[in-house]
Amino acid sequence: MSAIYKVNKAEFMTSGTKPSHYPPTELPEIAFGGASNVGKSSLINSLVGRTKLVKTSKTPGHTQTINFFNINDAMVFVDLPGYGFAKVPLSVKAAWGPMIEGYLAGRPTLRAMVCVMDLRRGVRDDDMMLIESAPLFGIQPILVFTKADKYGRNAAQQRRREIAKDLNCPPGELLLYSSTKGEGGEALWDRIRQVTGV
Repeated sequence: MSAIYKVNKAEFMTSGTKPSHYPPTELPEIAFGGASNVGKSSLINSLVGRTKLVKTSKTPGHTQTINFFNINDAMVFVDLPGYGFAKVPLSVKAAWGPMIEGYLAGRPTLRAMVCVMDLRRGVRDDDMMLIESAPLFGIQPILVFTKADKYGRNAAQQRRREIAKDLNCPPGELLLYSSTKGEGGEALWDRIRQVTGV
């Protein structure tokens, strides 16, 4: 494979907070999860070659619903609310856990979860909970570290080796990504196509 997947169609489908709001489970789904302001929306936009498909915000906690996007009528990208630093009401924050857990447990077409983290910060406790929860729901975690452009090439590789050692996994399992430079898209598309069969 090893080629950027050509996206001819990328459209918002719907958003919701409970199963009755979600679209029918017909296409394979890829969920994107991560801390607030980790660059998740920018990653999705750059991955599909659009600038405004997913709304980006400098305000943590901007995404408060689960948002579904049709990609080429072949798969669905699912943007999950960010966690961690969100300055949102505690009642809203408390509802996110059950909402996300309910989605992860109840979608038979969900193939993988892209766990988005900041290369500078590494894996935090909330990130670890997300990574460890994926296999419990029968979902493959894909570990992606954004903001790779904040490092030189050698320094970024060294940082990846350090994080891989902490996680006790091969460095090759960790994908480096830069939304501003578009680097890492090929490797991430490879993983997504492997799990969706597209």
